[in-house]
Amino acid sequence: MADQGNGEVTGTPPGADDALGYEQARDELLEVVRRLETGGTSLEESLALWERGERLAKVCQRWLDGARARLDAALAAEEADGDPQARP
Repeated sequence: MADQGNGEVTGTPPGADDALGYEQARDELLEVVRRLETGGTSLEESLALWERGERLAKVCQRWLDGARARLDAALAAEEADGDPQARP
């Protein structure tokens, strides 16, 4: 995440976040938080980092929501099929 000299911190084009996996987005979010907590950045860079962090947090939340929906669907299917423990 190098400063591009134009206020953009990551160089990530809009919409590219949708292609990130959960772990990649989480790791990048942790790096953004670390940089913000460390300080020493300009106001413009700090704002760009914060905005990037917000986008990454949304990516992570979408992945977690999707995982929750899959788990709920699997549990509902299991209940609809009866007790899975009773099957051979």
